[in-house]
Amino acid sequence: MISFLLFSIKRAWQGFWRNAAMSLAATATMMLMLLLLASFWIVQAGFLASLSYVEDKVGVVADLQDTATQAQIDDVTARLQAMPEVRSIEYVSKDEALKRYREARAAQGQPDLTEFLPNNPLPASLEVKLRKPDDYKTIATFLGAESIVDKVQNIQDTTDRLVSLTNFLRTFGVILLAVIGSIVLFIVINTIRLAVLGRAEEIEVMRLVGASDAFIRWPFVFEGALVGLFGAALTLAVLLGAAEPLSQFMTGFFQILPISVGSISRDVTILVLGAGLGLGVIGAWVSVRTYLIR
Repeated sequence: MISFLLFSIKRAWQGFWRNAAMSLAATATMMLMLLLLASFWIVQAGFLASLSYVEDKVGVVADLQDTATQAQIDDVTARLQAMPEVRSIEYVSKDEALKRYREARAAQGQPDLTEFLPNNPLPASLEVKLRKPDDYKTIATFLGAESIVDKVQNIQDTTDRLVSLTNFLRTFGVILLAVIGSIVLFIVINTIRLAVLGRAEEIEVMRLVGASDAFIRWPFVFEGALVGLFGAALTLAVLLGAAEPLSQFMTGFFQILPISVGSISRDVTILVLGAGLGLGVIGAWVSVRTYLIR
């Protein structure tokens, strides 16, 4: 068995270079298709990270009564922290709220009119970060029933639209990735089939002299694997060279930190190597099988 595998690998190597023009054309096609697949996957990963970043910003803000004591605030905070829907809680004092307001006005180049008021008009508040945007209603209802809460800022409609939109975009991204993967598979299989077609006479001669299907098939399968591995290696080399500018593009386009090719390099490497090897083997297997079932 081992000797047969070694023999098949040797024949695959010889066949690859004996038909160098078709083999290199198949490798170039493989590289281009893997670049398309990997590039879309990287963009999708950045897009999904942006969606998660936006979802993390969804929270519940409850304005507190001015008469709320620290003990009451601590009690509500402790009960909130015990809820599985809550990721984190931040207490914003009246002074901190005023400071944030003034910083926001300064950043917008707007005058600060609060300095003319006799006292601080902004309430203290609890800012609750959620594990999932879907949990907004549960936490808002809980806070709305507390006596120390003056008002819960209502963003229910915005949250519902955000959840619907992100679910749709995630599903659409998966479907689009599957479609692109199918197109890549179709193109690669037909490219390898052309390479096999150029050696149809060689296959017919082997069949005439009594060679078994396995004897004919496996060298071509290993040759397809070589095409896939060479294509994957070239793809990874191109991605490595483009890593820095691509990282800058993703950071600027998605406005999210940190997101870079380096942070997802392992997944990209696995995707490219797995897809290259798999497409090469499947393409060769399907192409040779066409002749063997005649």
